[in-house]
Amino acid sequence: MSKADRTPFTLLDGGTGRELKRIGAPFKQPEWSALALIEAPEYVTRVHQSYVDAGADVITTNTYAVVPFHIGEDRFAAHGQAWAARAGSLARAVADAAPRPVAVAGSLPPVCGSYRPDLVDIDRARPILAKLVAALNPFVDHWQAETLSSLSEAELVGELTAGTGKPVWLSFTLDDTHPDAVAQLRSGESVTEATRLARRLGASAILFNCSQPEVMADAVRAARAAGDLAIGVYANAFPPQPEEAEANAVLLDIRADLDPAGYAAFAQDWRDAGATIIGGCCGIGPEHIAALRVFADAVDR
Repeated sequence: MSKADRTPFTLLDGGTGRELKRIGAPFKQPEWSALALIEAPEYVTRVHQSYVDAGADVITTNTYAVVPFHIGEDRFAAHGQAWAARAGSLARAVADAAPRPVAVAGSLPPVCGSYRPDLVDIDRARPILAKLVAALNPFVDHWQAETLSSLSEAELVGELTAGTGKPVWLSFTLDDTHPDAVAQLRSGESVTEATRLARRLGASAILFNCSQPEVMADAVRAARAAGDLAIGVYANAFPPQPEEAEANAVLLDIRADLDPAGYAAFAQDWRDAGATIIGGCCGIGPEHIAALRVFADAVDR
């Protein structure tokens, strides 16, 4: 990508769950990042603030684990919508107090289990996501459907957010167990198909998240060839997971090579491939985002 072709960088935040654990927030399975939201929301505010201080242009609501998969059917039915609204309010307050423009992304998670397209149940997911959309809508600037492993999940997000009038970013998790294969979702559906669907749904951006950094550049190139959407990447920092794995099922080890400098080197590849939205997922913290801010400011000059 030539200097003349470069669209200004948008810098996302990083992962929330591990950062909450690192700073001492209440944290255990199965609630994961939702536990701090429920018991000690001041820690969620601290994480949002740390990413703003690191230079993020977008902070993401802490709603990834506000689903029955993590907090249980009964607690979701009784409190899920209120807890999601709390998450939106916390992010909105931090963004509004920032000394520069900071947007709030409304996280819409995979309801039936991350990484598992075989478990997707659209009829079960619809009422759960509808509650999250209703709760978050007053607080967010755009929707960010995260870790989508199949096209059917993206179609549901498009259906449920259509009436909100807010931009939609669709973020897919990639098959990273076969790094030499053509870029594809964990369902086996292609990035090309995902990009075409994103365009049909009127999405403002297509992103790739919670996958190995090594598979992201090819996905960016495939998306760029298939459409004119903004393209983003936020990779994770742990080793490849088997097909039967579920994200957040256990606390995984972090790759030693993905320190801030190592992660920023991958970001250069993604930027060169055509990504204009870059951040971090699991295991990527404020120190990584600070390094990306330096990189973003340098390439945008």
